[in-house]
Amino acid sequence: MTDSEILTAVETVLNECMAHAHMDGFGPDARLNEDLYLDSVLILQIFLNLELEYGLAVPEEAIAKQDIVTVADLVALYLPKKTAVVVPAFPLTGGTSDEGVHGEAYYDIKVHCFVSCVCDGLKRQGLDQRPFYFGVWDAKFAVSDRFELLYHAPEISQEFFRSWFERLYGVTVVEWYDPDRTKLDNLAVLLDLVRNRSETGSVMVMLDMFHLPERENKFNQNPFPHYLMLQETADSETWFVHDPDYRWEGEIARDKVINAIMQPTVGGGYVFDHAEARAPHPENLKAYFEACFVRERNPLVDSVREIVAAHLEERGGISLTDLAAAVRELPVVTIRKYAYEHGFAFFWRALKLPAAEFETWCEEIEALVQSLKTLHYACMKLAQTNDRGLAAAVFERLDEADRLETKLKVRLTEVFDLWCDLAIPAEIPVLKRPMLTRVAR
Repeated sequence: MTDSEILTAVETVLNECMAHAHMDGFGPDARLNEDLYLDSVLILQIFLNLELEYGLAVPEEAIAKQDIVTVADLVALYLPKKTAVVVPAFPLTGGTSDEGVHGEAYYDIKVHCFVSCVCDGLKRQGLDQRPFYFGVWDAKFAVSDRFELLYHAPEISQEFFRSWFERLYGVTVVEWYDPDRTKLDNLAVLLDLVRNRSETGSVMVMLDMFHLPERENKFNQNPFPHYLMLQETADSETWFVHDPDYRWEGEIARDKVINAIMQPTVGGGYVFDHAEARAPHPENLKAYFEACFVRERNPLVDSVREIVAAHLEERGGISLTDLAAAVRELPVVTIRKYAYEHGFAFFWRALKLPAAEFETWCEEIEALVQSLKTLHYACMKLAQTNDRGLAAAVFERLDEADRLETKLKVRLTEVFDLWCDLAIPAEIPVLKRPMLTRVAR
């Protein structure tokens, strides 16, 4: 097919197969996320429909790795090319240093909004934030009673991260939001906190990013609960919004931000002062790693495996065609796996291990992320075709993701043990003096 024929096929898929509502600006130069409101899951849906309806297929590796911005980029995936340049869809780092893992600068990874907000204060104090990401790669998620993967649910709280942040870095993180109070009462508290924020203070709030169209929403989730930080500006009608997780800051109309905060789908907020931050003690870092690290299994892979099995068995009245919706939030949880790079980097620098081996492990981390993306596509294909013969391929991808993550954990355990030997002196045994026998006179 020619590029114009493929473009027409994409338009037809969006209109007829997906009934996509945001087609006014469709064209080769239209941006998939910002102009057409297509998130990563909807883009996978386009790939799937092009394959099933038109026989157009691209290698799964390209589906997982290609960084496509416009409709023209998407069309180009199906055109012959001499050299395929693959770019990670989610950049591993936000750094600009080419010094490597042992350089003065170190790369930054943003994969968890609460963690990114509190760690922003550490960076301002010149402290190493990377150890706090030990808790991110297997951070809590939920599976509903209808076997749906959820990155945000009422039973998921930030208490684990809040309490450990205080213990590690000495920063008191206070939860100002009270779920037992009304939305208006909590808003009044927020307004007072923003108004009286100190120079080194941070006011965090959860809002629904879906209701802030000014902000990029890569996943286009609806709702999209997300933590960011607020402060006043010289204009009383405008707030300065600082979003460390998305590496964005700027001014947004105060009323629009409040509207996103007041949505019934969200509720939460914290306040802290990063001036209190101090470097963590090695003993506490050891305890934190051990509290976070799930050595013997991989919770995300295990949960997706159970979700797929439940849909194949049609437990509780669900059907196989429900599987695509059940794993819709898998990309949001998948990117947490990039936190492994912070773990490896922290230990590599402390132990002065070879930089070349570190880069190899970064490639393994990338392979894990890409395997989870191809797993997601395979789940969607199984659901849409309702072809149970495709289930074997899904379980093969689950096994591959399990193998890759286990390999990372084995090496991470080894370097953690080495670091403990280096950073935490072994207890010196107390030499007991021999008991003196009192001689009776």
